[in-house]
Amino acid sequence: MTLLPYRPASLGPLCEELDGWRSRLDYRGPLPRAWEGRLRRDLEVEAVAASTRMEGVNVTVDEVRRILVGERPREVPEEDRELVEGYRDAMSFVLRRGDDPAFSWDRGLIVGLHDRVLAGRHDLEAGRLRTEKPVFVLDRSTGERVFQPPAGEDVPALVEEACARMEEGHPHAALAAAWIHVAIAAIHPFRDGNGRCARILASLAMYRGGFKRPEFTSLEEWWGRHLDDYYRLFECLGAEFDRGTDVTPFVEGHVRAQLQQVRALDLTLRVQQQIWTAVELAAEEAGLEPRLANALWDAFFGRDVTAGYYRSLADVSPATATKDLALAVASGLLRAVGHRRGRRYLAGERLYGSLARALRIEIDAPEAAKDRIVGELSRRLTSLS
Repeated sequence: MTLLPYRPASLGPLCEELDGWRSRLDYRGPLPRAWEGRLRRDLEVEAVAASTRMEGVNVTVDEVRRILVGERPREVPEEDRELVEGYRDAMSFVLRRGDDPAFSWDRGLIVGLHDRVLAGRHDLEAGRLRTEKPVFVLDRSTGERVFQPPAGEDVPALVEEACARMEEGHPHAALAAAWIHVAIAAIHPFRDGNGRCARILASLAMYRGGFKRPEFTSLEEWWGRHLDDYYRLFECLGAEFDRGTDVTPFVEGHVRAQLQQVRALDLTLRVQQQIWTAVELAAEEAGLEPRLANALWDAFFGRDVTAGYYRSLADVSPATATKDLALAVASGLLRAVGHRRGRRYLAGERLYGSLARALRIEIDAPEAAKDRIVGELSRRLTSLS
């Protein structure tokens, strides 16, 4: 009996639309290098934050942003910081392997990924398939048992079978991504970290299928904003594992989420690219180093910028970072608050005005300038679509 079968025929139109989006985005050509790097970094932060929060790791997007550049926020417990770093390392691990001509879906890939997701923590049995202790999937809000995964003794063979199914191939990358996602969730091969592994493997399947742009490999942030929809998709698995369960409802919902994500991200990223261009222009007109666009970008969106955070982004020495930020403050594009280690940098009085002029947008209230700029750019780009 086929493991977790689904009916691909009815999903053809959805897959064709995804193919259309891939062609459309590829047709736009390569992005400016500085913007592409910033884009990938921001999407990575959103994905890591969403996926780790979904599994009960209580971190904010801003805390994840700081952790991923090497900071150690005092308010984040060390074990949570390690799990954030572990998720990032796991994503990097599979995407590096995704381009390997000798790549194969196998148990070593799954176990190696899990070891990184849980930051090698022995107490969480990182990198070890569960083979003895029974596990149950609980409703986070009620504590009620909602799903009984297969017995531990069956897990190794089921993992091998799932990998073999991925090696055989699926009619489309989006179907492969959805299937491995639900298969790992259903088999539940580990004591902890199954959801994170499933979501990363789904991203890997998209990447392996030629959908390499971050718009297609960052679905975690979408799930994080639609948790009820996400968990509802798993209801097709029933109350306990059955290898013959038809998972078409999950596969269809997953592909639809991919489409909704790429549609939403397309507009967001086109808006943000215009803002990035204006930020770079503001830095140039103020006589600042181009690398300061990174600090101005974060300040525009209301994020705190510390010297350590900026230093990691710009890859400069502490002395250079201090000098850069001081010049940005002198220009009025940034303002400093706090002292010594507590010092951080926020948007200065000139920042929003400079960007609004470059983008030809009128702003009345400085406190609402960011929303006004983003909203007006969204309106313009939507009207052109």
